[in-house]
Amino acid sequence: MKTLVRHGLAVCLALTTMCTSLLLVYSSLGCQKDRPSQQQQQQQQQQQQAHQAAAATGSAQPLAEISAPSRPGPPAAPRPLDGYLGVVDHKPLKMHCRVCALVTSSGHLLRSQLGPRIDQTECVIRMNDAPTRGYGRDVGNRTSLRVIAHSSIQRILRNRHDLLNVSQGTVFIFWGPSSYMRRDGKGQVYNNLHLLSQVLPRLKAFMITRHKMLQFDELFKRETGKDRSPTPGSALAGSQ
Repeated sequence: MKTLVRHGLAVCLALTTMCTSLLLVYSSLGCQKDRPSQQQQQQQQQQQQAHQAAAATGSAQPLAEISAPSRPGPPAAPRPLDGYLGVVDHKPLKMHCRVCALVTSSGHLLRSQLGPRIDQTECVIRMNDAPTRGYGRDVGNRTSLRVIAHSSIQRILRNRHDLLNVSQGTVFIFWGPSSYMRRDGKGQVYNNLHLLSQVLPRLKAFMITRHKMLQFDELFKRETGKDRSPTPGSALAGSQ
């Protein structure tokens, strides 16, 4: 009798152990089946966060689709730039931009309504006499730096009340043939710029040195295959 009882207890313990093992194995398999779905959810969340971050910085969406661009941090400390000298004091230009908006004069921005986004950029660069009055909604109103060719100076002077606005602290960089930028009294463009700087003492007028313009000519040739300086010494250049 005792032998039968012991045998029955042993069988019950064995069955209990087997059931427990089966439950543990089933539970383990169930967890392994759930893990891929959790990993997929985490990946989807990470992808969604990455998309939101890219949208906020403008790297994943076209500029026109971004409604709330983030403001840039404080401007970087200015540092001297080689090849840009003041018209009056001949001191180097000190300017540095981490993020800039280059606004061309081609008219591609008309009806784009990107003006507010452009104005929030750390530095806004414009070319020659590209206007802002009447087009601020599309091209913005701020101008940090304006690059002006010698052939556009007369148009700049005619619209000086709009384009030579010193209240914004705009930096103006002028360039032209070396014969026009001579500082010995024979450079027509340089003489006009020097006179303009005396009339507008707060005007931040700079010119590009001849050495810097030669570098630009070489860069232009490498990128386009065209030579802007067919003869030595005749490159479009600034002062020496």
